[in-house]
Parts: sequence; structure tokens; C-alpha cells
Amino acid sequence: MSWFKRSNDGLLTKERRDFPKGLWVKCEGCGGILYIKELKRNFNVCIKCNYHLKMGCDDYVNMLVDDGSFIQTDANMRSIDFLNFKGKEKYSEKLVNTIKKVNLNEAIKTGIGLISGYKVVIGVMDFSFIGGSMGSVVGEKVKRSIERAMSEHIPLIIVSASGGARMMEGLASLMQMAKTSIKLAEFSRDGGLYISILTNPTTAGVMASYAMLGDIIIAEPEALIGFAGPRVIKQTIGEKLPEGFQSSEFVLEHGFVDMIVNRKEMKEKLTEILDFFIGGHNRVKR
Repeated sequence: MSWFKRSNDGLLTKERRDFPKGLWVKCEGCGGILYIKELKRNFNVCIKCNYHLKMGCDDYVNMLVDDGSFIQTDANMRSIDFLNFKGKEKYSEKLVNTIKKVNLNEAIKTGIGLISGYKVVIGVMDFSFIGGSMGSVVGEKVKRSIERAMSEHIPLIIVSASGGARMMEGLASLMQMAKTSIKLAEFSRDGGLYISILTNPTTAGVMASYAMLGDIIIAEPEALIGFAGPRVIKQTIGEKLPEGFQSSEFVLEHGFVDMIVNRKEMKEKLTEILDFFIGGHNRVKR
């Protein structure tokens, strides 16, 4: 198709070219147009500006966990509309539509697998499921994951991506903050190793609970990390916020995370941490 089309008055006018859907995506960082297959090969990191685009839980599990070692747990747990919540869309309908659309039962996938031969319990949140919101099922799956790590005396890794608590479940969703925090305190007293990975965004109730309670807290570059969003804070206090406020780099500078790691180097960094705390002799030989 030509970029130009001759109009009735004889002048050349530019015509928009329509690209096939599902092949290209626009980078949120630099605005560049990226070929999706090439982007996926690069773990959803922009090859032009290194911006870390959101990545689904399945892709994150495949990136971190050794091939063929992941066993999913609590796969059939689903939220229900116990409050009969009515908004622009009924919560019950939103759940059904989201499950069909993203092919997930909830905003977190949990399981047991190997990372460079080390057996771990891992949970990965997915922002595409109602903004990665934490409802009663997400909290329960996190709690059960902590209990599995305790019972098997193996490390726990949780990858967070969340807009916060799920308002459609009211106080039941807020209760998950306390429930998961209490269970992590037990895990810590038991000598367990918990590594928390923060991706863009990690905010509100998730940030204020299990996401920030890791023995080691790792953030991806330029991720939004905070309780309320910067726009809300700015409107509330009526002051201009520092440049880069609530970015991974800002949070690291102020001592709230331990390190920033490029997604492509995440498995290597986790292996280094597990080597240090556990020792290579405990690796599972396959």
C-alpha cells in the first residue's frame, strides 16, 4: 500500500498505513514501535530504551523457573461476588469476563519449581487481571504459598504487579494485608528466606503488605512503587513532588529496596542470592 494517495484536486495527501493487529506494540517509555515477537524474545524489555513493559505471569514464570520444573498450586481457586457489588459493571460479570479474556483464574499464579536447581515456592502477580488487585483469593494463595515454603523449608519468591486491594470485596480484601503480613512474620521467625520482586506498578495494599516485607527486595528499573499514586499525593499536599518520585531509583536512593535488577538479569541475580544463602550443594540435580 502506498504512503500517499492522489486527491481530487491533484495534490498528494498522506494516507495512514494500517498494520496487522497483534504484531506491533508501542513502547510506553520512548514511544517506539516494537515488533511483538522480538519484544517477547527480549522479555518485554524495549530494545531501544530498556523500558520494562508489563509482562504476564506465565512469561515471568517461564523466564525464572527451570524448564519443566514448575508445578502450579491452587490453580482452581476463584473469587466470588459475595457482596453483590454493583458498579459500572457487576463484579460477578467482571470476574467471568476477565477470566475468559486473560485465561487466568486470579491475579496471581503460584507454584513450586526450580531456579537454577534450587527448589522454591514462587508466586507471580498479573496486572492484566483487574489491575493485579488483591482480593480474598490472592491473599489466600499468598498465605498458602508461605505455608508451603515453611513446611518444606525452602525459599519463597513473590513477583508483585498490583494497583492495590480489590475494592469490590470491601474489608475482606483489606484483611489480606494483615493476614499475609502475619504469616510472613511466622516465616521469618522460622528462618525462612523471602525474596520480593517489585515490578511496574507495585502500589497501595500490596505495596503496604507482603511486597515490602522481603528479606531481600528487588525492583525492576523505573517501576512505580508507592502507596498512593504521585498525582493523588500532589493533589493532597498541594506541593510539587521531587523528580522521579516513587520510581524504583527514587525508592532505592531512600533505602526502601535493596537493589534494582534488569529483568533479563533477574534469574542470574536470584541464583547468586540462593547460592549465598543456601549453598550450591543443595541444588537439585536433574
